[in-house]
Amino acid sequence: MIRTTLAQIAEATRGRVEGDDTLAVHGPAVVDSRRVVPGSLFVAIPGERVDGNDFVGTALDAGAVASLATREVPGPHVLVDEPVHALGLLATDRLAALRRGADVTVVAVTGSQGKTSVKDLMAHVLSTRGATVAPEGSFNNELGVPLTVLRADEGTRNLVLEMGARGIGHIATLCAIAPPDVAVVLNVGSAHAGEFGGLDRTAQAKGELVEALGPDGIAVLNADDPRVAAMASRTRGRVVTFGRAGDVRLVGDVTLDEDGYPHFVLEVDGERYEATVPQLGDHQAMNAAAAVAATTAAGVPVADAVAALAGAHAASPMRMERHRTSTGAVVINDAYNANPESMSAALRTLAELAPGRGVAVLGEMLELGEESPDQHRRIGRLAADLGIARVVAVGAAAADIAEGAGPVGESVPDVETAVTVVSASLDPDAVVLVKASRGARLERVAEALLRD
Repeated sequence: MIRTTLAQIAEATRGRVEGDDTLAVHGPAVVDSRRVVPGSLFVAIPGERVDGNDFVGTALDAGAVASLATREVPGPHVLVDEPVHALGLLATDRLAALRRGADVTVVAVTGSQGKTSVKDLMAHVLSTRGATVAPEGSFNNELGVPLTVLRADEGTRNLVLEMGARGIGHIATLCAIAPPDVAVVLNVGSAHAGEFGGLDRTAQAKGELVEALGPDGIAVLNADDPRVAAMASRTRGRVVTFGRAGDVRLVGDVTLDEDGYPHFVLEVDGERYEATVPQLGDHQAMNAAAAVAATTAAGVPVADAVAALAGAHAASPMRMERHRTSTGAVVINDAYNANPESMSAALRTLAELAPGRGVAVLGEMLELGEESPDQHRRIGRLAADLGIARVVAVGAAAADIAEGAGPVGESVPDVETAVTVVSASLDPDAVVLVKASRGARLERVAEALLRD
């Protein structure tokens, strides 16, 4: 955070200072006392199980300067009614102040799948041109976005934000906190379709990102997704496209090397660039096309952006993480999240990496609405059609996957059983994919296989 006094924090958050109002915060805002660094502002959020106000003393001992609290607490603090809302107000105020004093480019990305991977690729490329702040993992909601914004300081030149939504109006709210200069929409898929009420409603929500652009902004849109391409009419900014069609075009076949990393060709303004990304799966090629379109829109030369991709190793956990067991088997931990599109991409990668010997340990895909049983069965059928040797569906909600997989499918009740049945027949040359929505916590399977 740029240097900010408690008086300024109180004015921005409409709070009241208790203590010396000239005291200045110069570190980030944090909501976990274990993440405090010297100079931090500790934001005390009352939760269902723990109350952040009870940890203010711990945060002060760890080096926090002050806290944002909802009741009287030890040390200097600013009292507010609702700390998450106050955090958003503070982020809006501090970003505006930062922009007045420095040349900072804000790049925001949304989409039904791939936004964390593309966020990481964009941050890597932009970091070659100047100090860049990006979210840790998937900090993409009303708490994560302001926390990311408040990590920016006077030296920051690029601020990369991931914006998620659970309904209409959510992205508009996030854009009010951090108005973007470059807005990237990747796709409109079935993730959260049940929660939104259909794909058209999902598109309406995702398009709020490009609606937030001013006339000098740039909308980066997927030319291959009709719902995304149609968002060109919803923005005042200039439009840049990517995809198999588009301004940044993925041409020809995507090939995987022996490590499973994609090699591909991008075409921009008639020039062709050979590219690679050191991450698993051919779907990373399209993610790279989106990242190149966005970063060139932010001012990075195309050749430099493509060259930077070659060093863009996976930055966020549990996303196609490849590990090897003591017996030689490979475990791919992709258990951070799942929807039909990302599940399909992961299964195709598994089939390419381990033809005829892949093992897929799959859990429930959440928030699919009434189409959930059919979507799970389709995933099972796809796995069988791709030649996956074994499909282990974990939990009752994922049983439809096993049904769809037919003879190669097996339904197990829980994580412990999945670990037992997979480890009992794990060949040294096997490749095991572990994937589900976050709520399933299927990373426990990967961790147990590696531990055992």
